[in-house]
Amino acid sequence: MATLKELTAQLTASAALEPAEIEFAAKALESPEVGETDKADFLRALAQKGETAAEIAGFAQAFRQRAVDPGVQAWAGEAIDIVGTGGDHSGGFNVSSLVVLTLASAGVPVMKHGNRGITSKCGSADLLAALGVNLTAPPEKLRQAMAELGFVFFFAPNYHPAFKHIVPVRKALAAQGQRTVFNILGPLINPGQPAHVLLGCFAEAWVPRLAAALDVLSASSGLVVHGVIAPGRGIDELTTATTNQVLGVGRAAGLVATWTAADFGLEPAPFSDLQGGDLEQNVAMVKSLLAGRGPRGLEDTVVLNTAVGLWLTGRTSDIKDGLATARDLLRGGAVQRKITATREFYRS
Repeated sequence: MATLKELTAQLTASAALEPAEIEFAAKALESPEVGETDKADFLRALAQKGETAAEIAGFAQAFRQRAVDPGVQAWAGEAIDIVGTGGDHSGGFNVSSLVVLTLASAGVPVMKHGNRGITSKCGSADLLAALGVNLTAPPEKLRQAMAELGFVFFFAPNYHPAFKHIVPVRKALAAQGQRTVFNILGPLINPGQPAHVLLGCFAEAWVPRLAAALDVLSASSGLVVHGVIAPGRGIDELTTATTNQVLGVGRAAGLVATWTAADFGLEPAPFSDLQGGDLEQNVAMVKSLLAGRGPRGLEDTVVLNTAVGLWLTGRTSDIKDGLATARDLLRGGAVQRKITATREFYRS
């Protein structure tokens, strides 16, 4: 097998990696014996060549195998992840975190995988922790959470020990403004491996590649979405304030669409309705939404994403069929009760 330096030269020559080479590279990247300069050169060359869908899926498979197994297979076949790549620098509210709670209130098993805010002031882990989730809960507690609450949050650093010797390299490259494959792997390496996924993508050009990668990873059903705010500016969410590029996978394969709020009988909203803030501001926005006083566009966006989740998991035959249910759950007290139950569960 070639060395990591030789694979870097191969990438520089625009040659794609074969599966065995991807596994070798994953092993080298996680090894403390391989120098950080060699790792950085490899990741930079891969990004500059442009990762193919097969390469993305290959790295996802390699790091799925290295992840800690939380033992939630009993729920995985029906579960969904609501997740974004991050990195869009849009400053949007944590829509996915509230959708998780709304879907769980509807009885849909949800397995969310995420981290603290890196390119935002408040990440999914930050908000869910503030709402009662214990980020350090062991797998046995999370299995109990699936049974009692219907959802779990896998805090990424707890489940990917292989990343320990990659993080410093990623940080150094990020300081140089260099994206790496790890910026897009997060949504694909959920340790619970739920069968369904609603995946928000940071850039429109990446939607087809991530959809193809999900197909290789055998997702039962999924959507990859990107919201276009303005030319050259977007968000890793499906929203009522954007024109949304949508590509289906698995059971939704063949769906290639551009969605707007009007397609679902919802009113277009200004993007300012979706603007998030720091943790304190986002917690306050959750309270406003549950009291029916949140920005209309944000409420409609949470409702729309929940309805999509109900459709992807087979709870409804059409996305529009889930809109009223989602709104009732959000404003009718069910989500507040789920938050209260979550606090009590993790305190016990």
